[in-house]
Amino acid sequence: MINKVLVKNITLCFKTSCIIFLMFLSQMIIAQKTTQVQKFTQIDPEPFSSNAGHWYYIFDKGNVINPRPGKPQYKPTEISSIADNIILFQKENGGWPKNYDFFAILTPEQKDTVMASKSATNTTFDNGNTYTQIAALAIAYTATNSDKYKKSAIKGLNFLLNSQYKNGGWPQYYPLEKNYSRCITYNDGVFEGIMQLLKDILDKKPQYNFVDNKLQKKIQKAFNKGLDCIVKTQIIENGRATVWCQQHNEVTLQPAWARKFEPACICNKESADLIVFLMSIDNPKPEIIDVIQNAVVWFEESKIYNTREVTIAAPREVSAYSVSVTDKIIVTDSTAAPIWTRYYELKTHKPLFCNRDSKVVYSLAEVARERRSGYGWYTYSPKKVLDLYPKWKKKWVDKN
Repeated sequence: MINKVLVKNITLCFKTSCIIFLMFLSQMIIAQKTTQVQKFTQIDPEPFSSNAGHWYYIFDKGNVINPRPGKPQYKPTEISSIADNIILFQKENGGWPKNYDFFAILTPEQKDTVMASKSATNTTFDNGNTYTQIAALAIAYTATNSDKYKKSAIKGLNFLLNSQYKNGGWPQYYPLEKNYSRCITYNDGVFEGIMQLLKDILDKKPQYNFVDNKLQKKIQKAFNKGLDCIVKTQIIENGRATVWCQQHNEVTLQPAWARKFEPACICNKESADLIVFLMSIDNPKPEIIDVIQNAVVWFEESKIYNTREVTIAAPREVSAYSVSVTDKIIVTDSTAAPIWTRYYELKTHKPLFCNRDSKVVYSLAEVARERRSGYGWYTYSPKKVLDLYPKWKKKWVDKN
């Protein structure tokens, strides 16, 4: 009798303990989910800054609406209002146009005008577009659980996947246009911006929990093709790998001209940003390790010493493109940190500059003032690569 009572009590205690444990586990899961949601309390305006800057300060007759006086904007914490704007600007094909402020408080009339342009196909990745909107919509869905944000993000992802070339590259605009925007585009962070979004999804970041297995597989395939494209487009000169051009021909994969002052050449700014992204990949394959190490050698070899770029005040100059009150000059300074030019000439590897007439020159002083002061001809971006390299090498190269 005593044994039966004892067994009954033990069984009851065990059941009670299990119930308590399951309740505790359930509360932990709920708390974890709540914490994840609470982490997303705003949409960062910085990734949209290029869009907003162009809308407010560079008039484009192609814009369907223009800024209101005073530039009324939603606060970053007004997630639903911002996300509703993003959905409003999304085109029927799933992509977005560039150069609008997605944080702008629009009038009913402005909203009607944007809505009426839904069928337009001026959809692009330029100036941080499409991949940035998708990331913001994922935050909005995670924070609000509103299904419309998930649907819009998935529509955007399908647009992104459909726009990828079979060789793994992405154009600047999709549907394709009959100009340089058809090129595989590394300029302004297009390629690594797209790849970073795909990597975040594949890394199971919590805001992308809505992406199902079927779409995950498509994203994995697109990511792998993107890496393959990066490897294949690295410029080989005299049997040695260097880095990349801002854009590469979508068929031949060779360096290609873009705008009239953006020649086919070696481009250090975009290449450095691309390498920083590649360094973020865990367990990189041998071909990615080779790409990174070859780029590091190039960045070391292309350093420019005793040189500093200085911005100075200058008489007001009005051109068809901008109003300038500054100029840029190059000074010799033995204390200056190493610097790099944005462009290096193919084959000769000489620092390269260019005017709007497509005339190549070899010093900043030979560039017309409007382009001299209005474009980034020098860069320190490779320094970040060189700073990161020792730690990356120790982790992924030396251990082997």
